[in-house]
Amino acid sequence: MQHFKVKLFAVTNEAAIEGAIPVFHRWIQESALPGVLVDVADYQHVPNGPGIILVAHDGIYSLDTFNGKLGLTYTRRTVLEGSDLERLRQAVESVDRAAALLEASPEFSGKLLFDRSRWEVAVNDRALAPNTQDTYLALKPVIEGVFPGRALEHVGERRELLRVAVG
Repeated sequence: MQHFKVKLFAVTNEAAIEGAIPVFHRWIQESALPGVLVDVADYQHVPNGPGIILVAHDGIYSLDTFNGKLGLTYTRRTVLEGSDLERLRQAVESVDRAAALLEASPEFSGKLLFDRSRWEVAVNDRALAPNTQDTYLALKPVIEGVFPGRALEHVGERRELLRVAVG
């Protein structure tokens, strides 16, 4: 499967996410993350939406409030060689690296912390990975390979992306 979408949840929903705009612009200038960082977009006006987005060539980072829960999401945009396990691991490592940078930034120091025990894994391709029990069962061993020993829960409605809560 390609196009994994991984969210790392924040400890609190209280952080003012507009502080991410100058941080993400600085990351572009400093090439703070691997790959080519392209642009920043502000979608705070969308309720329970994508929040502040950092567009990269290979993926999109967003400090978002989807489903009313603040978190940092990484969505892979381009094809990545390797196994499903390697592709999911890349997405998890990408969001974890960006979360650590956000936590350490002066704008969010002590204000924004991420709970590394709470994740959500999705596949951003409803045609390839419909949100069904069969698709969940096919993906489950891959998620268990990246998050061994963690509880998994198939979440969401059939019309949504396939999502798995990892806790």
